[in-house]
Amino acid sequence: MLNISNNQLNKKIDLTQFKSSKDIFNKRYYKQFNKFLIAIAIIGIIVLFLPWTQNISGNGTVTTLKPDQRPQHIMSQIPGRIEEWFVQEGDYVKKGDTILRISEIKSEYFDDQLVERTNQQIEAKASSVNAYQGKVNALNRQINALLSEQKLKFKQTENKLIQARLKVKSDSIDLEAAKTNLTIAERQFNRIETLQEEGLKAVKDVEEKRLKLQETQAKLISQENKYIASQNEVLNAQLELSRISASYADKISKAQSDMYTAQSSGYDAKAQVTKLENTYSNYKARNSLLYVTAPQDGYINRALAGGLGITFKEGQELVGIMPSKYDLAVETFVKPIDLPLLHVGEKVRVQFDGWPAIVFSGWPNASYGTYGAKVVAIEKFISDNGKYRVLLAPDKEDSKWPEAIRIGSGARTIALLDDVPIWFELWRQINSFPPNYYQPTENKKGSNKTK
Repeated sequence: MLNISNNQLNKKIDLTQFKSSKDIFNKRYYKQFNKFLIAIAIIGIIVLFLPWTQNISGNGTVTTLKPDQRPQHIMSQIPGRIEEWFVQEGDYVKKGDTILRISEIKSEYFDDQLVERTNQQIEAKASSVNAYQGKVNALNRQINALLSEQKLKFKQTENKLIQARLKVKSDSIDLEAAKTNLTIAERQFNRIETLQEEGLKAVKDVEEKRLKLQETQAKLISQENKYIASQNEVLNAQLELSRISASYADKISKAQSDMYTAQSSGYDAKAQVTKLENTYSNYKARNSLLYVTAPQDGYINRALAGGLGITFKEGQELVGIMPSKYDLAVETFVKPIDLPLLHVGEKVRVQFDGWPAIVFSGWPNASYGTYGAKVVAIEKFISDNGKYRVLLAPDKEDSKWPEAIRIGSGARTIALLDDVPIWFELWRQINSFPPNYYQPTENKKGSNKTK
């Protein structure tokens, strides 16, 4: 056909005699084909200027909107052994329903009457506290009695001291009087003795005066003894005051020491009572943990520790439960380069696994089988897969999500951004440029108001 061979068939055979050749070599055919090509070109150019919605696609899974609505594993706070199951997989349970019963495996909790015996210890220690308090009260009364007695003894001894001092004064006066009488007696004796020597007085008179002088001297000595004795009584009274102070101070100190010892013992007993009460509460709470109950209404998914007599540690997962009431959501992951383009409240299209769909990512209105969603949360820290997690909730203004969707199923998300011509999007894709920086209209209005 290209006439490059030395043996040219077109010169030996007349091709126009064939019907197909007549149609091909007809000029009218070329005109129609050219018109077709021109029409295709015009349509292609028009299509290049059609609007195209830029988007960010990602893959995710179906989850729940609230954390307490997600599937969870029930664990035991204490170690134990499984004794009895009350449910089976697939059963519906209400909050507080018993799922299984366990028993203790630690020897310190084997006693069936552990709580009762602990309560008896609390009562005994409480009685000890009351006894110590009674002892403290008795010692307080004893201290008050000693203080009162000390005051009375002081008063009594002070009175004796006053009497002794008055007696000293009286004896000192009597002593001075005795001295005066002695001086008078000596003067009289000397006078009578002189008169006797002159012959004016008889010897008898002299003897009488001598006797009287001796009596006066004896009275003086006796009065001096009394005066010294009264002084000693003053010293004894002062010494008695000091002795009373020391004696009662010792008694009161001893009683106070006993009182402080009783108070200390009482406080120690109170601390032991508080510790026993804490232990009692812990034992009661531990007994309530022997029955594993449902934390909320839901369905038993799977028994993770099946069988009887199986022992487990605290915090070990025993059974999985799925809440009966939940709000569906989708968690998807986007690249870090696309994260600034997403905003809370932005609309997203979601395609669920198992649901037929015809998707035109750039023409969301022409897509079929996708459902509306809104961005409710954007993670602030990157995930282990190197992307950022975005949580989507159903868009109430769009069609309702299918009720048969199950948590954990896959989903494909398309976040809608700016509207651009198709030629611009092709140019961007060829050059591997990111989408235009997108900011929702509401945010723009809010920023203008702020300014």
